[in-house]
Amino acid sequence: MTPQAFIAAIAPAAKVCAQRTRVPASVTVAQGALESGWGLHAPGMNLFGIKADPGWHGPYTTKLTHEVVNGKTVQVASRFRAYSSWLGSIEDHAEFLIRNPRYRPAFAYTNGPEFAAAVARCGYSTAPTYAAMVIAIMKAHNLTLLDVA
Repeated sequence: MTPQAFIAAIAPAAKVCAQRTRVPASVTVAQGALESGWGLHAPGMNLFGIKADPGWHGPYTTKLTHEVVNGKTVQVASRFRAYSSWLGSIEDHAEFLIRNPRYRPAFAYTNGPEFAAAVARCGYSTAPTYAAMVIAIMKAHNLTLLDVA
């Protein structure tokens, strides 16, 4: 899937979700693009790489992933949440951010890049350059235009 096709496919749902949840659509699209390789690598329709922690009681899939542990990149098998559609993934991503107190500081920002940087600071990813990667996708594809009401 091309970046343009991916954006066209999920931007409408991201915009609707943003109105309800205050998670900027630009963040939803950019994180989904980064985490899923523009939709090409989304086992279980999980666009965001949200893990199936012990509190998750829904379907899941197991896949090998790379994590940064003690400054070193290692490969681990992890359980990830699974969905029946990308819409389900988008909605759960927003609810995941809302319900998890660690991400509360991000909601002080309405600007997509600032929100993304806050989510990264709160520990969304083990990648030290996660915020920069998400923001670079936003800029390269003018995704902040999705945040205009």
